[in-house]
Amino acid sequence: MYPMAPLVRTVLNTAARVAPGPAGRLAFHLFVRPLGRARPKPQERDLFAAARTGRLQVRGKDVVTYAWGDGRRPVLLVHGWSSRASRLTAFAEALLERGYSPVAFDAPGHGESPGRASNIVEYREIIRQLHERHGDFDAVVAHSFGVLAALFALRDGVRATRFVGIGGVGSFDLLIKGFQAGLGVDDRVLRCMRDHVERRLVPGEPGIWDRFGADRDSGELTARILLFHDEGDDMVPLVHSRRLARAHGDRARLVVTQGLGHRRILRDPEVVGEAVEFLAAPAGEPAAGEPVAAS
Repeated sequence: MYPMAPLVRTVLNTAARVAPGPAGRLAFHLFVRPLGRARPKPQERDLFAAARTGRLQVRGKDVVTYAWGDGRRPVLLVHGWSSRASRLTAFAEALLERGYSPVAFDAPGHGESPGRASNIVEYREIIRQLHERHGDFDAVVAHSFGVLAALFALRDGVRATRFVGIGGVGSFDLLIKGFQAGLGVDDRVLRCMRDHVERRLVPGEPGIWDRFGADRDSGELTARILLFHDEGDDMVPLVHSRRLARAHGDRARLVVTQGLGHRRILRDPEVVGEAVEFLAAPAGEPAAGEPVAAS
């Protein structure tokens, strides 16, 4: 539930009828604002203290970046919403041990990066800049909203051989429906927000709203995909990863875990180990996991 949801709902539903422009702008600002700023955990601090930190700018916002290793075999780590790069510490440590060079960032409004908000378009631009800086990625490992954002970037020219998604948001439509349910706003508000995104955020890319979702139109993506999702995930329903796996056919496999939820799955030794083995397997070997059941 969003803070002051009843008041916000009334304001947005009314404004959408009489002032659709401001209504769309306000709804968008609520949608892209993280619900708090995650702090680093003690077990994450040593690795990030040893990182080579850097900066880049996206749409006038500063972004803190991190890199380890010798620069060869780069693997991009993409954190989720209201999260931070350090939540992927277990993957970064395991990748370093196998000779990879992890690369990560804190999106605006997250982790150590300043600001109050970010969005999928900014994630795409950050990933594009890191791709230019580090070259083609051996792989991308992403969590939650980071899965949706990373796949958006991969479909728009960023190159990676393999992709691992954990507890991933795959359907932008389902994400929007969750936002709508949390505030209790009507469909008119969502139409106003869509118009704001297409006219104001990325006016040079008409129809971009329909390209945000990763659970359809998968022809541009050639990376092999391994997905992990806990059946008891209370933040992102399992149906997101099921849709992702079906959309990408034989190149994707889904591993369904139990008892790890949305966050513990990032520290689970079996998940981390299986993901790294998938990344290190010779080309042509099948993805780990079981075929996806219908849902």
